[in-house]
Amino acid sequence: MKFLCYTDWCQLPESANALFEQGEKDSVFLSRQWFENAAAALDNDQSMVLACVVAGSTVMAVLPLMKNAGNIGYSLRHRYTPFYSLLLSCTDQQQVLSCLVDGLSQLPLDGLILEPVADNDSNLYDLQRIMEAAGFTCNRVFRFYNWILRVQGLSYEEYMADRPAKLCNTISRKQRKLKREHGYEIRLFTGNEVPQAMSDYHAVYRASWKANEQYAGFVDDMVADFSKAGWTRLAILYIKGEPAAAQLWFVHHSKASIFRLSYDKAWKQYSPGSILTRFLMEYVIDTDKVEEIDFLTGNESYKQDWMSERRERFALSCVKSVKPVGRYGQYVESLKNVLKRIYN
Repeated sequence: MKFLCYTDWCQLPESANALFEQGEKDSVFLSRQWFENAAAALDNDQSMVLACVVAGSTVMAVLPLMKNAGNIGYSLRHRYTPFYSLLLSCTDQQQVLSCLVDGLSQLPLDGLILEPVADNDSNLYDLQRIMEAAGFTCNRVFRFYNWILRVQGLSYEEYMADRPAKLCNTISRKQRKLKREHGYEIRLFTGNEVPQAMSDYHAVYRASWKANEQYAGFVDDMVADFSKAGWTRLAILYIKGEPAAAQLWFVHHSKASIFRLSYDKAWKQYSPGSILTRFLMEYVIDTDKVEEIDFLTGNESYKQDWMSERRERFALSCVKSVKPVGRYGQYVESLKNVLKRIYN
């Protein structure tokens, strides 16, 4: 069993695919497609490092990292990454983690910042425990809230019956008003249909309060990959033949992730976004038969109306011990300052 680092996807042994396939069962954001697109979007001063443990020809662990000119390694992520974790084999985990930590200790890095991570991620808690035993100082910093819905076998009709009466009444009233005054149509695009419809998604985004999609290339490339796998659900609401609201969701392994929402602010009075959310809720619950729906990031009040549970996401920082003590203290303070700049 040995620790190896790869800097290009073509170097990674094929056996690593089993870990990515295992990871994507928990989240599409642990899929190889997501990490490859995140890596392709790195800035010129950033580089990818896939820290791995390999036993023979089998990859037992993958910790996807990125680094810049400094001495801190970061989780391989994009600004839109809502969840991150270590990809770890189900066998010989303690030995694999010990090998991983020993290898990380030898890298020319003063510390790691892994984010956003879940508070109940057993793989990362075990990694943290072994890193602390190896002399690292580890801390967790709150990053954001994450609202989810556990469907628990409910039908869409039963789910809506549990929603606040104000929400249901408002959407129904706005829907009737929009239909009466202008008319509308909702189209759902799935699979290979999605990339062709992304121009309408971007048109809505440009007309929304969000202005231009800053990472349009990343979104298009990622959607193309996810669409090949059948994971995308793009719903667009059209008024008079023009796109007025758009929502991009991902559905995989009985989980729906609400990735991007936008609507043309000119139609705000009709709540087209809420109309579209209700449409997709019905589809993923009754047609896709999902068990969980995830709003990913943010604590906006409207999310509580649709969801049932709030979780937390954190940044895990681990600082390498450096002697003498005075110098080690400087590294700890340096990393604290980095965290403050990122999160304040």
